[in-house]
Amino acid sequence: MKIWVDADACPVVIRDIIYRAAKRTGLETILVANAPISVPESALISFVQVPAGLDVADQEIVQKLSAGDLVITSDIPLAAEVIENGGQALSPRGELFTAGDIRNRLSIRDFMNTLRATGVETGGPPPMSQKDSSQFANQFDKFLTAYMKSIEKKARNEQQ
Repeated sequence: MKIWVDADACPVVIRDIIYRAAKRTGLETILVANAPISVPESALISFVQVPAGLDVADQEIVQKLSAGDLVITSDIPLAAEVIENGGQALSPRGELFTAGDIRNRLSIRDFMNTLRATGVETGGPPPMSQKDSSQFANQFDKFLTAYMKSIEKKARNEQQ
């Protein structure tokens, strides 16, 4: 499993949590964005800069994603594509997107876009809070712990 980060809009505090987890778990982590982002020097952490353009970073992630990979993104259409391709998607606020709820989330997103197109002021998400960061860290840790346990179990079964 690899960790992919839709880094264009990923808060620094969340990227720092991801960097620490990559080092702790040994999982390859790739940040993708259309603007340069500084990443720690590590064989586990890399950065891919893509050309500017609508959804260019998203398409880079989808093209290189393998089933079972985790993508950190707040982009609901990207999360839907990730799930369709066998990956997992987690928002920087700690919301795990699932096959059971992604269609509903897409519908709500499309409805809100329609409202905005007609001039209705819908506002945006609230700024990231400490609670959001903690929720992400907890959900991310839970996900990674379950993954690491499954790898350990698989290794034990192969040794028997």
